[in-house]
Amino acid sequence: MNSAFDTPTASLDDPYYYLTNFRFVLAWVGERHADLLTADELTFLEQFERLPQASQALLVRMVMRKGELFRLSKLSYAEVGDSAEAIAPLIALDWVDNDPALSVDELFNQLRLAELRHMLADEIRAAGLSMSSAKAVLYDTLTSQLTHTAPLQAWWPDASDQIVRLKVMETCDRLRLMFFGNLRQDWAEFVLTELGLQRFETVSFTPHSRAFQSRQEVDTYLALHQLRQRLDAGELPPDLHIEVPPRADNRWLATRRARLLLQLGREAERSGDAALALTLYRDSNSSEARIRQLRVLERQGEHRVAFELASKALNSSPNETEHQALARLLPRLQRRLKLPASPSDPEPAHERWDLQLPGPQSVERAVAQTLSEPQAPVCYVENSLITGLFGLLCWPAIFAPLPGAFFHPFHNGPADLYRDDFVARRRDLFDACLGSLEDGSYREVIQTTWREKAGLSSPFVHWAIVDEALIELALACIPPEHLRHCFERLLGDLKANRAGLPDLIQFMPDAPAGEPRYRMIEVKGPGDRLQDNQRRWLTFFHRHEMPVAVCYVRWTASDEFEV
Repeated sequence: MNSAFDTPTASLDDPYYYLTNFRFVLAWVGERHADLLTADELTFLEQFERLPQASQALLVRMVMRKGELFRLSKLSYAEVGDSAEAIAPLIALDWVDNDPALSVDELFNQLRLAELRHMLADEIRAAGLSMSSAKAVLYDTLTSQLTHTAPLQAWWPDASDQIVRLKVMETCDRLRLMFFGNLRQDWAEFVLTELGLQRFETVSFTPHSRAFQSRQEVDTYLALHQLRQRLDAGELPPDLHIEVPPRADNRWLATRRARLLLQLGREAERSGDAALALTLYRDSNSSEARIRQLRVLERQGEHRVAFELASKALNSSPNETEHQALARLLPRLQRRLKLPASPSDPEPAHERWDLQLPGPQSVERAVAQTLSEPQAPVCYVENSLITGLFGLLCWPAIFAPLPGAFFHPFHNGPADLYRDDFVARRRDLFDACLGSLEDGSYREVIQTTWREKAGLSSPFVHWAIVDEALIELALACIPPEHLRHCFERLLGDLKANRAGLPDLIQFMPDAPAGEPRYRMIEVKGPGDRLQDNQRRWLTFFHRHEMPVAVCYVRWTASDEFEV
């Protein structure tokens, strides 16, 4: 393997392109994660290499499909040839069960309606159903009676097809997890890259740049993932809570654990189990969990406890989102406890425009078209322009190959992007990037990065919107000190602050000296109101004397509706 993240060179013109990609993953994991693999998993890697190509291809086809059960007749691929012949070595290795026990649910998933009618003819008649009954009717009536499992031939001796079960999906999922560092990404990442629909930055690799450093960390990830799946499937928080793994030293995994605890707490709260919700929120200790904990305490009448915790949180330098929630909560608690109210900064009055336009139509585009002039164009940018300029200027810091940031070729951005220490770990790099705003080189840096990186996946740059013409206008009109203010605010909370920016921006490159050469415009249609993250940005702009207005639109048509 090279020291950089090189993607495999499979072409979709090659009928075995998917096999090339699978081999790439196995080789990558075998080279970089061998110390985390069990003897059985290492044996899997070795035995896979010794399989005939057709058997390898058939196995990968199965791995890439949904589920673990397959009808042999549907495993038909030109490059594989005879599927019965190709599957034989997989059966010999016990990677495929050619006669698995099947539940009635699994049979209903695998068989067509006509086949089910033949197989269950006696049961259908005994239940008093018509042989022409729909599949849903058969399922609702018969599945509660047929609770055993048996091979297909036992269910239906005359079956002309075979159902097989893939037995190594768990192993393949674990290998995929070690490669991607998550189970969200799958083999489609390779296909999208080969189609040219996604391109990724090439980042240098070190032995420390991998998702997991121990087998226990892999197990913890899988345990958290399975608990989330069970929660989504309807299992109850009290049952799942006792199985949550202890906090890991790995901060990335600790963040995932905190997110699961928050989700469990929300479900417990919805179900009325306030005591469990409080326990889960305390254990999570994320920003959102702390606010939810305070609200539960307030509803329970524990105002003194809530007040003390809220005061402590306010003194611990919370992020802006948490600070805003605390600023709303504390006055209520002070009133309940008959305490003197703390002084608060009133929200500044924002410049307001009111427009009446023919509609209904796309409210943002209607305002942009109305306000735009040849010498003062209005662009619909929403959250893309400021974040895009930030992403272009700070590209070297964002894609710095720090340990635990990048560990496979398909990263849209660093894995630790939203972790609390993301900026702290790169503070010197970000300072160097922002320094170009002081010496005037930022324009060339941003334009050069745009030309060199155009089209590469980035968590901040939306290439379809942030084109070269928009970049040029923005750099000509927005002062570097204003960009610096915005970029520093983004760095304060990348996850929360990348949203809530105004919908439109108007450029005025010919404005007289001393007057603003741009103006941001937040648009609100009939019945719409400012959201919290938008209010925080507007207050920020007001504090730094950056030009912004809020435009409220009403339709001239009589059938007004909320937009």
